[in-house]
Amino acid sequence: MSSLPIPVRIDKWLWAARFFKTRALASRACDLGRIQANGIQAKPAREVHPGDRLRIENEGGIFEIEVSAVSEVRGPAVVAQTLYAETEASREARAKLAEERKAMQQMFPLPERRPSKRDRRRIIQFRGRG
Repeated sequence: MSSLPIPVRIDKWLWAARFFKTRALASRACDLGRIQANGIQAKPAREVHPGDRLRIENEGGIFEIEVSAVSEVRGPAVVAQTLYAETEASREARAKLAEERKAMQQMFPLPERRPSKRDRRRIIQFRGRG
């Protein structure tokens, strides 16, 4: 018996590492070119091995990570975080982006309430559709 890790499909690994809520979303991200493995666009069936460097684009931002372990079983978030190590540059870039988003919300706050029927009519008239 060898102690080599069992190869895992990248879509399964992304789901197990909790980057995507479903395996179908992980597979779709691969198809759309949002996942790169060692600098090459990854297809859903590509195998992931410890030491691989991945670039992942999802709604949480852009992650640059190194795979430290493989798993095809989705477990608790604490366990999922042990499957990879995020680079310091990636963490800093996501933190900076979050600060920028927060600053934009302060500059342009959301309305206090939903538009009334009268407000909607004015909006439609302003946009030139009415």
